[in-house]
Amino acid sequence: MERKAASDYPQELLDLFHEYQHGDINRRAFLEGAARFAVGGLTVAAIFEGLRPNYAWAQQVAPDDKRLKVGYEVVKSPAGNGSIKGYLARPAKNGKLPVVLVIHENRGLNPYIEDVARRLALADFIAYAPDGLTSVGGYPGDDEKGGEAFRKVDGKKMTEDFVAAAKWLKARPDSTGKLGAVGFCFGGGMVNQLAVRLGAELNAGVAFYGRQPGADDVPKINAPLLLHYAGNDQGVNAGIAAYEAALKANKKVYQLCMYDGTQHGFHNDTTPRYDETAAKLAWARTLEFFNKYLRKG
Repeated sequence: MERKAASDYPQELLDLFHEYQHGDINRRAFLEGAARFAVGGLTVAAIFEGLRPNYAWAQQVAPDDKRLKVGYEVVKSPAGNGSIKGYLARPAKNGKLPVVLVIHENRGLNPYIEDVARRLALADFIAYAPDGLTSVGGYPGDDEKGGEAFRKVDGKKMTEDFVAAAKWLKARPDSTGKLGAVGFCFGGGMVNQLAVRLGAELNAGVAFYGRQPGADDVPKINAPLLLHYAGNDQGVNAGIAAYEAALKANKKVYQLCMYDGTQHGFHNDTTPRYDETAAKLAWARTLEFFNKYLRKG
């Protein structure tokens, strides 16, 4: 299917799809709402197919890239769901490196997130991307089914699974002991939560369009934070002012980047919401941030 950009769709339709992806409306409600945009020979089915993820677009680093070692690892999580499975990507060469936890959106460990882990490995980090859907059978190979499965997971236990994964990653023998975390959408919010939960154990956090913790929790944050936000993301952005005020009041180290004109999910290169210019800039800033705070010295 030909790749389209967000600008090819009315904002109202993009907002409607955003509601569907986040479980605020079901598929039928989305299709009914999208019907009035089906004009000029464009069908509702074609609109839906055009907006949903296409993972053929996303692969930047091949899974069998000889520069990397990749595979799956299971981490024990006694305070969570018992265990959590994830995708581990690291450079093929031996030696200790900084580690980065990669946290998916609200649909589980899909090919886009695995590719992000490989991108980090190519940048000389050890990356681990846990699957929050492990307790319900893991990512089902389809984002729609993944979204349905995500809503069945106990949220508190899943948070404990990510905490366990972060601590396991930091303690690995090939880790330098410097831990970063990057997340997208739900994962961005989880990075903010991990900054609260882990305190000094987290050395740097990067949140892409993630929901913010409460102001009362901000004093617990120790890690420097890089906060990426999309310009057209009213729901998430409504919490920015209070979060930033609390970060300033508590003298926390943070950098906030707003990408005007972009949609929630602009880094995800599997949907029309992807914005190449913003995504590349945000990723360059992310690598620079991790290099600054996770490398020795």
